[in-house]
Amino acid sequence: MPTGEPDTNAIIFDRTVVRRQRERSYAGFADHDFLFREIAERLVDRLADVKRTFGLTIDVGARGNHLSRLLANNPSFETVVEMGLSPKTGVAGFVGDEEALPIAPACADLIVSNLVLHWTNDVPGALIQCRQSLKPDGLFMAAILGGETLTELRQVMMEAEAEISGGVSPRVSPFAELSDTAALLQRAGFNLPVADSDTITVTYADMFSLMRDLRGMGETNAVLARPHNFSKRQLFFKAAERYTELFGDSDGRIPASFQILYLTGWAPDASQPKPLRPGSAAASLADALESEEHSAGEKAGPKSGK
Repeated sequence: MPTGEPDTNAIIFDRTVVRRQRERSYAGFADHDFLFREIAERLVDRLADVKRTFGLTIDVGARGNHLSRLLANNPSFETVVEMGLSPKTGVAGFVGDEEALPIAPACADLIVSNLVLHWTNDVPGALIQCRQSLKPDGLFMAAILGGETLTELRQVMMEAEAEISGGVSPRVSPFAELSDTAALLQRAGFNLPVADSDTITVTYADMFSLMRDLRGMGETNAVLARPHNFSKRQLFFKAAERYTELFGDSDGRIPASFQILYLTGWAPDASQPKPLRPGSAAASLADALESEEHSAGEKAGPKSGK
């Protein structure tokens, strides 16, 4: 099992680029942060279903003050502290890297994260560190971008590059799949793991408007293997044309899909519900199904008199 240290054999993202993109986007972030604002509200709505008081809440990877602002006047959240990747991103709390959390073990009651952990190279390691930073029975809740995010942009960029250059490069970052996320939480040692998703679709006048928003969010390509030379302008014009052809509506506007994965888990504690031991059930499955119980190899039929 990972120890929480990044797996240096699986470096996908250039974390220096990730940090620089967040720093560059900070000045105008409020003009492009609609996705972060929306998901912060959805995370807070989910937290409202948890009927308890949290002493210390840490917002890991804070982009803007959306979560801390929403929780500020709620008596269920006594102290909310932001952790940001760089001091140049306006973080109000302390600076720390999501891949190497500078948080003491078992100190937080709640760790919440809004659309940042998909940029970590070792997601299981980051989750392990979050779990280690929680007190027993502490709650972890995060939202990350999922594998169906920007599928339209990914498709048209690949098609345009294949036509112009005869090959394709990683121009849109890879994201986790929903089918993997619950297993990642279990691997990280969380109890009662839950993963679910929804999709937000935003429309734009054209592909270039979408790309301006992505730059303003600090969410452009940071894959280590991305092309480092300047791309031909022809590539982007071809992709934009293809985008409108394939996905444009009757007004010529194009959709951009953002799949949001929600991850929830609890730090282990003796007070939490445990699965029953095999064979300890008070009633048999046969009784529940109103059928007769037989030894292996015999077919079950309805109970007599039914």
